[in-house]
Amino acid sequence: MSRPHSRLLVVALVLTGLSMRTAVTSIGAVLDDLQRDLHASGTVAGVITALPVVCFAGIGVLTPQLARAVGTHRLLVCSLVLATAGAAARPIGSSALLFIVLSVLALTGGAISNVLLPILVKEHFPDRIGAMTGLYVTALATGATAGAGLTVPVGNAGGSWRVGLGAWAVLSVLAIVPWLPALRTDRTGADPTEPHAPLRLLLRSRTAWALAVFFAGQSIQAYIAFGWFARFFTAHGVSSGTAGAMVALFAAVGIPVSLFAPRVPVRRQRLVILAMCGCNAVAYAGLGFAPVAGGWVWMVLVALGGGTFPIALALIGMRARTAAITAALSAFVQSIGYILAGIGPLLFGALYDATGSWVLPLGVLFGALVATALTAWPSTADRYVDDELAGRSAKLPA
Repeated sequence: MSRPHSRLLVVALVLTGLSMRTAVTSIGAVLDDLQRDLHASGTVAGVITALPVVCFAGIGVLTPQLARAVGTHRLLVCSLVLATAGAAARPIGSSALLFIVLSVLALTGGAISNVLLPILVKEHFPDRIGAMTGLYVTALATGATAGAGLTVPVGNAGGSWRVGLGAWAVLSVLAIVPWLPALRTDRTGADPTEPHAPLRLLLRSRTAWALAVFFAGQSIQAYIAFGWFARFFTAHGVSSGTAGAMVALFAAVGIPVSLFAPRVPVRRQRLVILAMCGCNAVAYAGLGFAPVAGGWVWMVLVALGGGTFPIALALIGMRARTAAITAALSAFVQSIGYILAGIGPLLFGALYDATGSWVLPLGVLFGALVATALTAWPSTADRYVDDELAGRSAKLPA
């Protein structure tokens, strides 16, 4: 790969990462205005906030087949085009139903990028999987933070929340450009001589299952943190402004963590993951016993523990030998992970509503943490999903 081409791909990864979560995090900032102007009920607002995990799981599981049919780079560019159209158009209408439909389009780029970027990193940077994963995940975290923090100021400057929400279409437009030269490397249609891996085949792989549970465990913790921690602190007497700042600190600290966590040498991954889980364990215990006195410290510790997310993405590329298995593994792990990630915050909230106490909800966090820690060992073992499947079958289906 030539140096200019390599640099262009790095730019493409960064811009795509920046655009991957803005359609998600920008909604929360304007949800009250959106609900009022679209005359949306609380149930409809709940549907809108639940759409990301539904799209990430549903669209993600279809991504390997679509990529095989049209080409990986072409599919990514098409998804970014759809995401741009959805992000730009969804604030314009006055119908909640139309907003939901266009939100699905806006989320398409993130849903497909979730699955494709680990594949593209392995294809273009096979010797730098950790570094390149850290790069785009850091961009993802930066974009997510910007979406939450800048949507309202941009909307105020433009005179409406609709302007603030639609402005994020600019990022997905920019992300399209550096991928265009790579389109010529895609083949039209599937190569009948190239083996592929149906997702059902991965049901037989213990490593695939370990990675899926590992990814789900850390995702549950992250979605609960973003969705519930501000309310947790306000319920303990912290002002809403301070509670929001605490969650913002959690997001901000997560940015450098995302850059460096996937760069950890393979031989030290287990130790680092267990240290991150230890940070989370101390933070969750602190939330239970001293939520206000140590609140800022607990948020920093939770952010350090969140380094398991970029490591999980890097492991997808490290646990597969071929592009076909990487594609299937990425879809398998993330589809299961995001389904469970959507259930976690719902269970957290349901337990709080049922008991009026934070004890059982915090137990959900500890449960997800235990699942993450237990699956760290098999997820980081020096083996490949390809070899496990070959042990079950002499040949992958063509």
